[in-house]
Amino acid sequence: MIRTVIFAFVSLVTLAATATAQVAAGLEHDRPRLKAAAVVTGDLVRIGDLVEHAGVVAKVPIFRAPDLGFTGTVSADAVVEAVRAHALVGLETGGIHDVEVARASRTIAQKEIEDCVVRALTTQFALGAPEDVVVNFDRALRPLHVDPNAKGEPRVARIDYDAHSGRFHATLEIPTGPSSRAALRLSGRATATVEVATVAQTVERGVILKDADVVLERNPRARIGRDVITDRAQAIGLAARNTLRPGRPLRAAELMKPELIKRNQQVTLVYEVPGITLTVHGKAAEGGAKGDVISVLNEHSKRTLQGIVVGPGRVVINSPSRQLADNSAPVKPATDGVAR
Repeated sequence: MIRTVIFAFVSLVTLAATATAQVAAGLEHDRPRLKAAAVVTGDLVRIGDLVEHAGVVAKVPIFRAPDLGFTGTVSADAVVEAVRAHALVGLETGGIHDVEVARASRTIAQKEIEDCVVRALTTQFALGAPEDVVVNFDRALRPLHVDPNAKGEPRVARIDYDAHSGRFHATLEIPTGPSSRAALRLSGRATATVEVATVAQTVERGVILKDADVVLERNPRARIGRDVITDRAQAIGLAARNTLRPGRPLRAAELMKPELIKRNQQVTLVYEVPGITLTVHGKAAEGGAKGDVISVLNEHSKRTLQGIVVGPGRVVINSPSRQLADNSAPVKPATDGVAR
């Protein structure tokens, strides 16, 4: 009997100790603790934004919030001092020295504003495709931070454009809240452009343009002539007729087929008639690309003839039946049809 009583007493003591420990742990868990960081959505920072388990004073404002989209800091000592006035004591800071406070916002990027202006310009003033219009604002655009619950997109309420100067003035409506908007006035210059081919670095005369030599750059459409090259493929593989400089639009007249023959180069003159092919030595009086008609000197007859460039160092003489007679060297047909 005595053992039973003693066992029951010990059990009661153990249960009481356990309950006391659980209550103490619960109280410790529910003690107000300082947060290391907080995000707020309004103009004011409230106790509950900065303190866990703030209880009935959680919604009491104690500081002004940073501007929309910005982040600030407040010292732990300042928080302790501010909440003491509202009977919140025993705040556990947990070694935190400063609390980072961010103001939530919806960000309207510069690109979004620029695109809005460009769409209005191209729609109302026929400046071409939006991607071909370059806009320069009088003042640099910055991201706009508005209420995170702001609805809708920026829209142009009014825009004026002078085609002669390229100047524009626009008024945009920017969403600032769930049902509110604000006016944003912008001005600048809009230019319709076109992509044209140019060289990436200086190219000397006669050099053949490779893929890496040709780039596309945007130029004002009003300054571009009809012979300007807008497709890189049209320039690659051609040679520079004169020295080409970067930044200048490439024009068709500045390019030529690659020269297969240089001026004063020793060449082979080819006379062809049915059944006979005659080749003699000559000298090019001028350079030429494949298919060009150039002047060449027949070094045997000392006559200057006209011929077509057909390959590196080879020129086919025009009207061979007539010009064969001008070649004073006797021609003896060979069994393979080639006279030498």
